[in-house]
Amino acid sequence: MIALDASALLCFMFQEEGTERVSKYLTDACLSTVNLSEVIGCFTRDGHDADTVISNICSTAIQIIPFDETQATIAARIQPATQSQGLSLGGRACLSLAISKEIPALTADKIWQSADLNVEVILVR
Repeated sequence: MIALDASALLCFMFQEEGTERVSKYLTDACLSTVNLSEVIGCFTRDGHDADTVISNICSTAIQIIPFDETQATIAARIQPATQSQGLSLGGRACLSLAISKEIPALTADKIWQSADLNVEVILVR
């Protein structure tokens, strides 16, 4: 299993460079509800219907994982270690999901690799 960052899922959905790499992981992937909101927001900003977007995502094998107290605590605890990289709550939500489940995180955000965290970060490009 792998934790998808919004950037990785958007890379796949927009068929950007790295799509092939993301597609390898989609049958065994999970996505935080925080990252789900980020993805839906990108589409609704461009005029797409939120219900259609969420329906399309939920029709895949991707497991949607609620952002819970454990993940919220981890996201807060890693803020000092990720502050210099400028990681947003969305980035820290994905990392906290990966840390809590002890799985790698998949992202298009190269800066994540410079964070000193106990989690494997896989880049899509």
